[in-house]
Amino acid sequence: MQTVTAIAHPSLAFVKYWGKVDHTLNIPANGSISVNLSGATTTTTVTFDAALNVDHITINGAPGEHLRVAGHLDRVRRMAGIDARAVVESRNDFPASAGIASSSSAFAALSLAASRAAGLNLDERALSILARSGSGSACRSIPDGFAEWLPGADHASSYARQIAPPDHWDLRVISVVVETGAKAISSSDGHRAAATSPLFQARLAALPHALETVRCAILARDFAAFGAAAEAEALSMHAVALTSRVEGCDWMTGICYWQPGTVRMLKAVEDWRRGGLPVYLTIDAGPNVHLLCEAQCQAALEAELDALLPEVGADAHYFVSKPAPGARVVGD
Repeated sequence: MQTVTAIAHPSLAFVKYWGKVDHTLNIPANGSISVNLSGATTTTTVTFDAALNVDHITINGAPGEHLRVAGHLDRVRRMAGIDARAVVESRNDFPASAGIASSSSAFAALSLAASRAAGLNLDERALSILARSGSGSACRSIPDGFAEWLPGADHASSYARQIAPPDHWDLRVISVVVETGAKAISSSDGHRAAATSPLFQARLAALPHALETVRCAILARDFAAFGAAAEAEALSMHAVALTSRVEGCDWMTGICYWQPGTVRMLKAVEDWRRGGLPVYLTIDAGPNVHLLCEAQCQAALEAELDALLPEVGADAHYFVSKPAPGARVVGD
């Protein structure tokens, strides 16, 4: 056993995963398609030490029990046939629990670092399955570039595989951070509530077409088809959230992840497109907005965004990403 440091990037979904058929195994109700964001990184170091009596886990400088992390370490220990406790230090360079898929990069990096430190050398599929066990979307942060999560029917068949490598398409994602705080309703609670929406089954019925459209558009580098499908799919997911009922929250009529700055960005994207700037957006389960454009439009889009940002919020800011590699060990 040894000390291993791994890094991973959050996976931004163009076709969203929303709702589960198995909440224990994180088996999704539908497949999804995503890309890894180069502008955001989780770095995680794991050391197994037989002299320790308990796990020591620190996330973004805050030590604590961090039960989901400890539970994931238990999965690795069972796979490796060891019982040593671990020291885990993990840090994000972007806001967590704010709709930027922080759990995807967190559990991808943890899965790789912990499995290697425990003496395992998992292939990509096995590593994706392990990462999914910790957080569903983490399975998509394992492959390089653009990935598709095959929903599967059981633990062995639900994993992500690459659609195209990072250099396949010079796409840009400009992530506009409207709010940095943690959202009031977690993604886990949102997944549990999804099936209560009267729109849930209609969305599931439309998803095979959305998956095919987005997959083909990525492979063909057809930005207009890709952007329109990704934006419509994001709004479809949020329509389900807005019409879902959260158990124990009877005072809520639905889950609204948006903030005023979110809506301002929605209207701005429509205005920019009407004016001839080819830009689309997607929004994960949170208030923050991801703008999609090709590389040749980045400068024009940033100029528009810089002028708009004071209207979005006093603390609003953004970062730019290209398609990124998957989870990897530092030094590999």
